[in-house]
Amino acid sequence: MSKPTEPFDRWHKRYPKPERGEEPCRCGTKKRPLYPSADHSRGRQWQARYTDIGGKERRVCLTTWQEAREHLDRALAEIKGKESPNPSDSKRVAYYAAQMIERRRQRQKNAHTTAAYEGQLRNHVLPFIGSRSVGTLRRRDSTSFVDYLIDKPNINSPRTVVQIFKIWRLLMHYMVDEDVPLPSNIVSRIELPEVTPRVKVVLSPGHVAAVAAAMRRVAPRYEVLIWLGACAGLRLGEAFGLMRGHVSWENGLLRIVEQRQRGKAVRLKTRSSYATLPVDRFLIKQLARHAAQFSGPEARLSSAERRRQDRTPVDLMSEDLLVTNRIGRPVLYNDFYAKWRKSVTRAGLPERTRFHDLKHFYTSTLGASGQHDPKTVQALSRHAEFSETWDTYAHPPLAVEAVTVTVFGTAFSDAASAV
Repeated sequence: MSKPTEPFDRWHKRYPKPERGEEPCRCGTKKRPLYPSADHSRGRQWQARYTDIGGKERRVCLTTWQEAREHLDRALAEIKGKESPNPSDSKRVAYYAAQMIERRRQRQKNAHTTAAYEGQLRNHVLPFIGSRSVGTLRRRDSTSFVDYLIDKPNINSPRTVVQIFKIWRLLMHYMVDEDVPLPSNIVSRIELPEVTPRVKVVLSPGHVAAVAAAMRRVAPRYEVLIWLGACAGLRLGEAFGLMRGHVSWENGLLRIVEQRQRGKAVRLKTRSSYATLPVDRFLIKQLARHAAQFSGPEARLSSAERRRQDRTPVDLMSEDLLVTNRIGRPVLYNDFYAKWRKSVTRAGLPERTRFHDLKHFYTSTLGASGQHDPKTVQALSRHAEFSETWDTYAHPPLAVEAVTVTVFGTAFSDAASAV
């Protein structure tokens, strides 16, 4: 018996020849044009082709691709004897997806990342293939999943397709680790959409000072977060989680031991993120000024804010966080980013400017100073890989701006004198 193939599209040509004047039909898109066959709009579009157990070729026409795919799967299961030799083959994809998420929680992986994986599985992977038996998965399903994402109405970014496919790849690898007999090339060499590299905003000291001054007008409590990002390279969650006790005021050191997500303390991104970080005296002065000015909740709170403060059963001020919101609670991402966008606009910076660009500024400024060797810049930036520091975070155009080049004049003056 021949192996079941992908459902056959009767309405469109597999090998069109546009050079002969063939025009695409309305079924496709500008990026993925489709060319009509002689059977276009005649009968049901999708055809399940296979050879049954008696050696007879079958061609069953169905309305949708999913119906044809399920018909092929049922035919294969029937030919195999309706019973898989491997018990794990009979389990559904949804079973292993739930198991993968539960395993991450048991291993106490990053809660924010686990929640993101769970959402991508629930919204995209399981609607496409959650009910399928894992024993029927083939490499073509990976290709079909990419096509499914590209055609999905609410996905309009190639970058999003690539990110969701990474979750698909993780799930396939997890099932292989669980001894599910999948094809060895099920996620290899899958053609993904071309992703345009994200344009980073290269900040100068003037830009940082401008956005800090704007934040001072928008939300004075959050100005110090700008300085922590620019002068210590802290990620936003790390700045939210910095406590007064983590600052060595006399020695100019910061202990980076946790970050805050949704107000709760969680582990840092990587092992390299944990550090006792030496910082400039300029930053220590900014921290001291903030600590003196904002030692607790604001005196004047609206009645709604006071009610929210009273509803919280735990006194979070006892955590001694350096930066809190107006009512003395941990800062939340949504609250800060609303203020950040206003400050970026007031400072006249590009709208796409992100808080994480401050970390890029930190690494570039260290590298351009000439005071630290490359490995020290890597250690201060808290990167696990040397290439991450210099290929991703350091911006050469900014780093060489203040450099004076004289070596060529010296070289050619020596050559002229030798002639």
